[in-house]
Amino acid sequence: MTKQIQDQLQRKLQLKTTPRRIVSLVPSQTELLVDLGLEANIVGVTKFCVHPVHLKKTKAIVGGTKQIHIDKIRSLNPDVILCNKEENTKEIVEACARICNTHVSDIFTIEDSLELIHQYGMLFNKNEDALKIVNHIKKETDNFKTFIQKKPTLKVAYFIWKNPWMVAANNTFINYLLALNHLKNVYETQNRYPEIELNNTAINKEVDVVLLSTEPFPFNHSHKKEVQAFYPNAKVVIADGEMFSWYGSRLTKAFAYFKNLRLNLEAFQAL
Repeated sequence: MTKQIQDQLQRKLQLKTTPRRIVSLVPSQTELLVDLGLEANIVGVTKFCVHPVHLKKTKAIVGGTKQIHIDKIRSLNPDVILCNKEENTKEIVEACARICNTHVSDIFTIEDSLELIHQYGMLFNKNEDALKIVNHIKKETDNFKTFIQKKPTLKVAYFIWKNPWMVAANNTFINYLLALNHLKNVYETQNRYPEIELNNTAINKEVDVVLLSTEPFPFNHSHKKEVQAFYPNAKVVIADGEMFSWYGSRLTKAFAYFKNLRLNLEAFQAL
């Protein structure tokens, strides 16, 4: 009996059996598969799939998220390939769809993430495991909303790249999570990931917090002084990019990180 499942772009997948051989082209989705108990079914991953750490030693590496080795993917004889609208290009999705069923996620909110987990539960016959993760995330979300409810809103700039300098703006999962943290994005009037000039004093003087993400550009403490010169009134923090941009089961860990971040910012504001 054929089972029909719809992905988050409303594309229909026709499945005669539960997929057993999985290629994942999205790091956060690879982590979700492992947490659903599907590690043994993963046959191919990207070079950025770093959780759990041993995965790249035991699975075939099929490229990155923007450039893939399509022949290598084909040789793995997958039953399904997992993609994401933002992480992977349209050309990649189309090429993968010519090999086998290809599921595409599209994440802007926590609700989208929960929907994806439910879809994977149905796709891989892991409904019970998916429900446990969903309920855990819902509980953590509710607890964090209570914690953050009366916290003041701070103005933030969230950097994802250097040379050119790029920030997260509107229509991104990052922007959604910033708002959830009561961090108002000073670039929310722009779209996606715009390039900016650091010497925009009209904006910079309003910024309370600068977050330098550890991914995709690997910002570290050596970059803080350079940025601080342009944001004299702001607290410059190295932010764990996986907490702000990874979805799926990573959200079970994210809210403890967000709480600690807020407490550290409050300590700075009190100085």
